[in-house]
Amino acid sequence: QARLVESGGGLVQAGGSLRLSCVASGNIGSINAMGWYRQAPGKQRDLVATITSDGSTNYADSVKGRFTISRDNAKNTVYLQMNSLKPEDTAVYYCNADIREWGRLTYLTYWGQGTQVTVSS
Repeated sequence: QARLVESGGGLVQAGGSLRLSCVASGNIGSINAMGWYRQAPGKQRDLVATITSDGSTNYADSVKGRFTISRDNAKNTVYLQMNSLKPEDTAVYYCNADIREWGRLTYLTYWGQGTQVTVSS
């Protein structure tokens, strides 16, 4: 079975940078879109950025110009470079990916376990 594992979260001061990584592993036939979402305490999970298999990207307005999503298809990995971080970026960040496992015909959406990002003022 496929799974996603995030890394790279932590505590950073406002104005600082962090880079999140998410590796897909397991029974992977192909991966379509990959993305990052975040959930602050007491709030819903919101989209941060997505990237298609051919590299087309989409960002939430709140992170445009500060965050960059990228992926390495050979490594089944998606990254989120976060610059000029603000306290309001504090949240648990989750990656997701649409994965077709070997032997199956359809894509399913998988989620990672989340990584905490805390930005202090």
